[in-house]
Amino acid sequence: SHIHNTSHKDGKKVLHIDRNPYYGGESASISPIEELYKKFKVPGPGKSMDRGREWNIDLIPKFFLASGESQLVKILVHTEVTRYLDFKIVEGSYVYKAGKVHKVPATEEDAHTSDLMGMFDKRRFRKLLLFALNFDVRNPRTYQDVDPNKMTTRDLFCRFDLGLDVMEFTGHAIALHGSESYLDQPCVETIRRIRLYSESLSHHNTSPYLYPVYGLGELPQGFARLSAEYGGTFLMNRAVDDIVMDNGKVKAVKSEGKLFHCKQLICDPSYVHSRVRKVGRIIRVICLLNHPVKNTHEANSCQIIIPQNQLNRKSDIYISVVSYAHNVASEGRYIATVSTTAETSNPEKEVQPGLELLEPIMQKFVSISNLLVPNEDGSKSQIFVSRSYDATNHFETECEDIKDLYRRITGSELCFGGSQRHSSHNSDEK
Repeated sequence: SHIHNTSHKDGKKVLHIDRNPYYGGESASISPIEELYKKFKVPGPGKSMDRGREWNIDLIPKFFLASGESQLVKILVHTEVTRYLDFKIVEGSYVYKAGKVHKVPATEEDAHTSDLMGMFDKRRFRKLLLFALNFDVRNPRTYQDVDPNKMTTRDLFCRFDLGLDVMEFTGHAIALHGSESYLDQPCVETIRRIRLYSESLSHHNTSPYLYPVYGLGELPQGFARLSAEYGGTFLMNRAVDDIVMDNGKVKAVKSEGKLFHCKQLICDPSYVHSRVRKVGRIIRVICLLNHPVKNTHEANSCQIIIPQNQLNRKSDIYISVVSYAHNVASEGRYIATVSTTAETSNPEKEVQPGLELLEPIMQKFVSISNLLVPNEDGSKSQIFVSRSYDATNHFETECEDIKDLYRRITGSELCFGGSQRHSSHNSDEK
C-alpha cells in the first residue's frame, strides 16, 4: 500500500485488485468472530463467544517499536497515514527462562530489580546499556575503542563481560534477533537495535511496543483511504484469472473476463506461484482466552519471547497478547498468538511450550504457511513480488522488504524526507 501512495504522488495511475472482500491480504484482521471459525473450518462459535462484531482478529499479529527511528513509524509519519490510526501502548515485554516468564529489563531501574541477573551481571548489563544509548555512529568519540563495523557482537558482549543469560535476553528480547547468527556479525546493527528498543521504551515505560486500536487491519485500511485520496481505484472481491505477458514483460491482468493494462505489477507471492520459491515454513496458533497470561502482572497486552536456546531450537518462539483493551475482542477476552519458524515435520509440537504458558485456552486456530520469496528482482518482467511475512513479532523485516521493493520498482531509494517536523521530544504527535 505504501508503494501505491508514493506512486500516486509520482503521477502514476494505480489500480488495486484484491481477491478478498477485505483489505490486507494474508495479514488482514478478521471480523466478526464467526468469520474466523469459518476460515479455519472450526465448528462454532458457541454461546460463550457472543458479540461477534466486537472482535478483530489479526491473522499475522505484529507490534511495532514506538521510537521515531523505527522503520514503520518513519513510513507512517512520512505518508501521514497516522491521521487515520489510533495507537495504544502494549503493556508488557517479557522473556522466557527456565519455564517461567520474566519482565525484560531495558532501563537502569529495571536492571536493578530484575530477577534475571545477579548483582555483578546487573552492573555489566547497565554498562552495556549506557554504551548503546550514548553510541552515535557519526561520532567516533562514542565508540570507546569498539570498531562497530569490524568487532562482532560476540566480542562486544565479551568486552562487557556479559554472562550467557544476559547475552540471551539482550540479543533476543531487546535487540530482537530471531536466531544466533547475529553473534558473528558486526556489532553495529545490534547496538542500533538495543538503542531502538531503549528509545522506544523511554516514551512509555511499560513496553517499547505500539499496537493499533481495532487491530492491524487498520494499517492497510489507512493506506487504502490515503490511496483513494490520491485517485487510486480499488476492486475488491475480484479473482485474478491470468497475468498477460508480452515478450517476457507484464502487459495486463485478466480478472473476471476483463483486461486491465499495466506497465508494472506489484503483488504478494500468492498471485504468482511460478515466480517464488519456498525457503521455510511458519506456524501460527491463534488462541482465544478468557484470562490474562500468568506472570504478566495481569497485562491487557504483552509480548513474550522464548529464546531458541531455552528449548534447544534454532529460532525463537514469539507470543503476542492483545485484548478488549485494544478493541479487538469482547469484554474480558484475550487473543494470544504463538508463532515460529518450523524446524520439524511436526510444528504443533514445537510451539507446545508456548501454548502451555497460555492455558487454559478456549479455542485454538492453527495455520502452517510457507515462507516464500521472489525468484527474481522483477527488472525484466516488471512484476515485483513481496516476501511472505516472517515469524517475528515486529515489522522491521517487512520494512526492509518495502524499501527493497521500492528500489526495484523505481530505481531509487525510499527517502523519508519531511518527517523532521515530528522530532520534538515531548509532543503528543510523537
